[in-house]
Amino acid sequence: MTRIDAHHHVWRLGDPPQRSSRPSPRRHDWLETPDMASVRRDFTMDDLAADTAAAGIDRTILVQVLPDVDETADFLALAASSDLVAGVVGWVDLTAEDVTGTLAALRAGTGGELLAGIRHLVQAEPDPAWLNRPDVRRGLGAVAHAELVYDLLTVPDQLPAALDTVRALPELTFVLDHISKPPIASGEREPWATRVRALAAEPNVFCKLSGMVTEADRGSWTTADLRPYADVVLDAFGPSRVMFGSDWPVCLLAASYQQLVRTTEELTSGLSAAGRAEVFGRTAARAYRLPLERLREEAP
Repeated sequence: MTRIDAHHHVWRLGDPPQRSSRPSPRRHDWLETPDMASVRRDFTMDDLAADTAAAGIDRTILVQVLPDVDETADFLALAASSDLVAGVVGWVDLTAEDVTGTLAALRAGTGGELLAGIRHLVQAEPDPAWLNRPDVRRGLGAVAHAELVYDLLTVPDQLPAALDTVRALPELTFVLDHISKPPIASGEREPWATRVRALAAEPNVFCKLSGMVTEADRGSWTTADLRPYADVVLDAFGPSRVMFGSDWPVCLLAASYQQLVRTTEELTSGLSAAGRAEVFGRTAARAYRLPLERLREEAP
């Protein structure tokens, strides 16, 4: 079985790269807060490769960090030179007039065939109904027309708008990132659980079992703290629509890569072997339309 990490990032804050495994340097203002100090440094594909090899992960999905189309082009070129990256979730301005043209330009560039999806930092939008805006919906229609996936990066109070959007665009495949960031540290589950179950009832939505350790108490979390939230997702979506994602290197704020993989294996230990195979690879390959046979042949 090809094991896939369906969600990770890279970034470079310093001097221009010397090797293709390094992204171009860009300003990351979001890393300037005190709680992000431990990950305020460069993270490259070379850094990740040692961790994935140790954890038995064969391929990955590289996900945008900044609202910057040039970053997406950079990530596609990076993916084209990598034996690890199987696809890229990039960024385009969904509200722009020519989303279709921007997507076409990305696909025409180096590594363009590896563009698997698009994401926007919806969690940072002050309007909880941002996804319902007509210009956003128009942009999402262009993503659907391009046969790409849309990653939903939301917090719980944005889930009602996400549900409206998913229902309005049944032709578009959605992937919910980080199980929509429930307040794990406080132990609260509602209204998150009810809203996630409503979203899971829509057949065009998948979910990433990711981002939980950084929503828990980062210094003292346990697998038991995460389990009620993982169980809701696994029960609502079923393993055929749930995929593992590390959220590396953000996850390093609370757990090492290998610790995170082991924890996810524990959280899914009650599934059948077939169910675990879905979560750790097959679901991501299906959702992002990755060629399973080629991935199996290329896996180390």
